[in-house]
Amino acid sequence: MTSLLIVIVLVLLGIAIWQLTKIFDLTQIGTAVNGDSEVANDRDNNVNGYLMFAFLGFIYVFTIYSLVKWGHLALGTPASEHGPQYDNLMTISLVLIFIVQTITQFLLHYFAFKYRGKKGQVAFYYADNDKLEFVWTIIPVIVLAGLILYGLYAWTNIMFVDENKEDTIVVELYAKQFSWEARYAGEDGVLGKANVRYIEGVNTLGVDMSDPNAQDDIQSTELHLPKGKQVIFKFRSQDVLHSAYMPHFRAQMNVVPGMVTQFAFTPTITTEEMRLDPKIMDKVANINKIRSEKSADLIADGGEALSPYTFDYLLLCNKICGASHYNMQMKIVVEDEADFNKWLGEKKTLGAAVKESQASEAPAEAAPAPATEEQEAATVIDSTVVDHK
Repeated sequence: MTSLLIVIVLVLLGIAIWQLTKIFDLTQIGTAVNGDSEVANDRDNNVNGYLMFAFLGFIYVFTIYSLVKWGHLALGTPASEHGPQYDNLMTISLVLIFIVQTITQFLLHYFAFKYRGKKGQVAFYYADNDKLEFVWTIIPVIVLAGLILYGLYAWTNIMFVDENKEDTIVVELYAKQFSWEARYAGEDGVLGKANVRYIEGVNTLGVDMSDPNAQDDIQSTELHLPKGKQVIFKFRSQDVLHSAYMPHFRAQMNVVPGMVTQFAFTPTITTEEMRLDPKIMDKVANINKIRSEKSADLIADGGEALSPYTFDYLLLCNKICGASHYNMQMKIVVEDEADFNKWLGEKKTLGAAVKESQASEAPAEAAPAPATEEQEAATVIDSTVVDHK
């Protein structure tokens, strides 16, 4: 600890000496000889002006390079009913930002170059200009007002949940460090009550088994969704703040301990259909190319090759929730309604699973203990007496 304090003191002392040196240099302004002065001259101003233009060129070139180099990494076709509207809002926002950024950055760097300092030149100063102030105030107001109004319209449509809609699927997504579990409402279409205090054995979601609505609920570690049907998601957390993130469905909702949040959407593209999407096929091919190169290195080092990648929808956690946050995910399968009903029908209800678990854990009837030698002898004697009688 003493050594650390000494180091800190020495560093602070060095900073103090450096600052004192700078102050001394500032006091020498105007006394320098041979042009060695801290005051910028025309040559310095010209250099800074051209550097401004060079940096402007760098911004534009790097922006174009980024779009060409990494543009394909953006998410492709949305797989939910509200996805196109979400993407449209994002596209409008990005286009507006790009246009404004291009114009303002050009003006900023151009004027810094055009009006760079020159000997004898005095800057022209506007005390105020009502027309200019009106223009640069009203234009952002109109643009932002339009964007906000459209955003509110899109938000209202996306977040509106019609719970009375026919054939609605109700699913609970339960988050815990570091995994997800799903619970489907049974034939009654209502999820049973739940609380972490009820977590025990196979009842890993803490469902209140005294609630009649809980008996036909179905638990799963894989999320299956039917194409074309509205799915209402109820989110719960067992421990810390998580965030349910389903990027291809343009869906995200915070999962907060102690409360239930919800979100709803309608899947529009099955997993098999998305695998045939040209953009997804290109991404899969690129990933497998990288994995193949990595596998060659692993095999050369005596390891095992990586298995080929196959596209799947994923439910991810978008909040840093702990050491294994990066690995917190669940596979999502979107399929036709018939396949979904078949998969769900093969699952045990939670009530049946709990009863089976309790039956298997119940102690079996005590079997008779083996007879000792004295008991066997007594039995023989009793039999002999009975026979003689």
